[in-house]
Amino acid sequence: MSEFEDWIGRSQCVTDVLEPARSNALDVALGGEGEGKAGDPLPLLHHWLYFWDVKPPQGLGLDGHPAKGGFLPPVPLPRRMWAGGRVSFVKPLLLGQTVTKTSTITAIKEKTGSTGHLVFVTVRHDLDAGDGVAVSEEQDLVYREPASAMLPAPVAAPAPDAAWREEVNPDSVLLFRYSALTMNGHRIHYDRPYAMEEEAYPGLVVHGPLQATLLCSLAARNLDAPVTGFDFRGQQPAFDGVPLHVCGQATEDGTEVWTQQGEGKNMVATVRTSVLVGN
Repeated sequence: MSEFEDWIGRSQCVTDVLEPARSNALDVALGGEGEGKAGDPLPLLHHWLYFWDVKPPQGLGLDGHPAKGGFLPPVPLPRRMWAGGRVSFVKPLLLGQTVTKTSTITAIKEKTGSTGHLVFVTVRHDLDAGDGVAVSEEQDLVYREPASAMLPAPVAAPAPDAAWREEVNPDSVLLFRYSALTMNGHRIHYDRPYAMEEEAYPGLVVHGPLQATLLCSLAARNLDAPVTGFDFRGQQPAFDGVPLHVCGQATEDGTEVWTQQGEGKNMVATVRTSVLVGN
């Protein structure tokens, strides 16, 4: 989009301390013990709990996100979500470290899909604790037109056939806690009237990053080699009120993981390790 070409290449840096309490709080919210301490490796994708972008009330949009403009371009489409991303784990980040995140807008693309006009903004984030980049990722943000009709509510279905499988209850409490821990003000995750009346969802939307975190954790617990990369893409929203199946399996071509409600997959991802699967 020529009107936003000036935003490509824009960069900003934010520094934060990976204090253990925030990571432990998510671990407990997901059923863990929350025993991480300074010097322990930060669990994979828990870096999303840090580097908050806190705005005053007048700096927020109707949807609860920071108002458009500033670092990200002021795309005029009303709905915005995190569509997917690609993460490389170069070296461990440790709880207690002071880390700088450098964010750069690398691409802005306009497309037309089945749901209408779309604008994708890709942002690269590099995290450095002072000894070189430890985590490098690209995030794909999508801006969309208003919904024309409410999506159908998911229907509970038998667990999928998968080598690794867990069931998570994405209730409103878990969604609220994840929103709080990530300082994500997007109202689709905790404000049911807004989600249904303004954005035409049949319930509260399960965060894409929360699903990605569950998937990455599942793979890390079941693979013998360290996870070095995680590439994920949202296919359809997941909602509260219906069990979310967190699934995965190793194949000769790599490791596949996905979330699923009912018959359809919600998020799909591939996992890279330091050792090729099957060797």
